[in-house]
Amino acid sequence: MVPVYNELATIEEILDKTGRVSGEKEIIVVDDGSTDGTRNWLEKMPPRKDVTVLFHETNKGKGAALKTGFQHVSGDIVIVQDADLEYDPQDYKVLTGPIEDGRADAVFGSRFLGGPHRVLFFWHYVGNKALTLLSNMFTNLNLSDMETGYKAFRSGILQDLDIKSNRFGFEPEITAKLARLKCRIYEVPISYSGRGYEEGKKITWRDGAAAFFHIIRFKFFK
Repeated sequence: MVPVYNELATIEEILDKTGRVSGEKEIIVVDDGSTDGTRNWLEKMPPRKDVTVLFHETNKGKGAALKTGFQHVSGDIVIVQDADLEYDPQDYKVLTGPIEDGRADAVFGSRFLGGPHRVLFFWHYVGNKALTLLSNMFTNLNLSDMETGYKAFRSGILQDLDIKSNRFGFEPEITAKLARLKCRIYEVPISYSGRGYEEGKKITWRDGAAAFFHIIRFKFFK
């Protein structure tokens, strides 16, 4: 599942890397109202049997893009793959392993469990840890990286989740709802090549504040 918004510089490379991962798969791309030429590139992309492309006419947010994509899933396992190259498709087998062998319903790829990662923003790290701590307090989980964008799910689980968040509230919401359903959640170490704002990073302190709100919201309001 590849949600995309204004990623013209990376979309071709991420689809190439995803396509080269061995194994049977479908790649569902949801362009969330891109205005930088990404949509035009996707429309003109040579047809690929393993790729389905869907479009939002306006930007609705990552959560909305994922909700659209989830409606078209036909496989057994769903991986969320951001289009910005921060997460490496070579980690797919690590992500899906606990689901494939029957141990997990969902797997979170943690940036803080020892995998190689680019060194970037201290305050982003502090914010991630604070949000993860608050989420853990309310869900009674012991995650190290609730806000990770790299998550895998048994597709059947997604049918039981009525996702409300249209933007970055998706991460705390789905964590809270997985916990409420008593799903088996695993964490695995992944590599992480974070990017700076000059490279197109979009998340800001406002998204952190919104995540705080969503953690509270989905704890007390079902």
